[in-house]
Amino acid sequence: MSEDRHHGGDHAPTRLLRDRVARARRSVHRRAAGRPAAGTPVLPVLLVVAVALADVAGGAGMIWLPLLAAGPALAAATNRPCGVLCVGLLAAALGAALGTAHGVPVRELAAVLSALLAVTAASCLAGALRGRRERVLAAVRSVAEAAQHALLQPVPETVGPFQVAVRYSAAAAEARIGGDLYALVPTPHGVRLIVGDVRGKGLPAVGTAALVLGVFREAAYDEPDLLAVVGRIERSLARNLGPDDFVTAVVAGHARSGHLEVVNCGHAPPLLVSASGDVGAVEPTHPAPPLGLRALSGQVPRLQRLPFAVGDQLLLYTDGVTEARDHTRAFYPLADGVARHVSDEPARTLTALHDELLAHVGGRLHDDAALLLLRKNTADAPLCALSGSEAAR
Repeated sequence: MSEDRHHGGDHAPTRLLRDRVARARRSVHRRAAGRPAAGTPVLPVLLVVAVALADVAGGAGMIWLPLLAAGPALAAATNRPCGVLCVGLLAAALGAALGTAHGVPVRELAAVLSALLAVTAASCLAGALRGRRERVLAAVRSVAEAAQHALLQPVPETVGPFQVAVRYSAAAAEARIGGDLYALVPTPHGVRLIVGDVRGKGLPAVGTAALVLGVFREAAYDEPDLLAVVGRIERSLARNLGPDDFVTAVVAGHARSGHLEVVNCGHAPPLLVSASGDVGAVEPTHPAPPLGLRALSGQVPRLQRLPFAVGDQLLLYTDGVTEARDHTRAFYPLADGVARHVSDEPARTLTALHDELLAHVGGRLHDDAALLLLRKNTADAPLCALSGSEAAR
């Protein structure tokens, strides 16, 4: 039975990614089909009318008429070709009427109207190309978001004796995809989790993150020893990464002994929040190099055990949080922020932290940022509690 469940879990992420990408594409097509053929070109129409009124008020004849071409040119930036064409025809009609009323020579008026129609045609083409680029970009964004959601699978709010919350923001906001990684896996050996940061950004970093998460989810379920989990990730990265690539990570586990096991591989130290609200950094007692660089340093990661009682919380994060700067170039004080906003609800705590972080940087992060908060809510459960349906998830 466990073998079948394990085998199904291997293919579930692939099916999930395929289904979400298909849904994202269908959603983009539905939104594109549901839009009207042309929006209301209010501003371009107002511009054309303003030029016509200026010409009527000044009685200037030909002086103002060439400015009517600004209407379809502006419409190309905001409207579809049908809207651009409507503005162009309105401008041509007003230009012809004003030119005739002012007695403009036919040859001069024909030249102005020809130029106006040429600008309208070019603007229609520009509007069509802009609309096509927007649809392609929307499809890319939706597919990238679906891929990221499949990669960083949702973390349940409650796992065994723990409450869990996650907040993630990618630096590449246009693609909604980044290089930070996190996962929490209920296993027969206890709850295990990882938070890491891949060197670099964008699609290459996402590929490395996918590799790390795939190996972690497999090894976390199979290996009774947390160091063996880290060792499998290290060996996989050594085979697949370039010489300058690496991943910093904290791997943690709870084996129902009233303690947490932590392995820090070159990552920012987690923050331990006691039930009384005291916040302290969990500095590694034996620092280890980032994953993928062990062969260069020869250092081997060590297991660190921390007491973890009911009401205690552990915050894992990436350097996009602690290295976020404000307008004065000051770093965000994460430990102080945790002390201010800590509560018995991890989701509320992370929401307050994330909002404060965005306010600190002025609304836009310049690096990927991940926060994972684990709170022990009840006493330890029996080992079999996580080896059934929860572990299968």
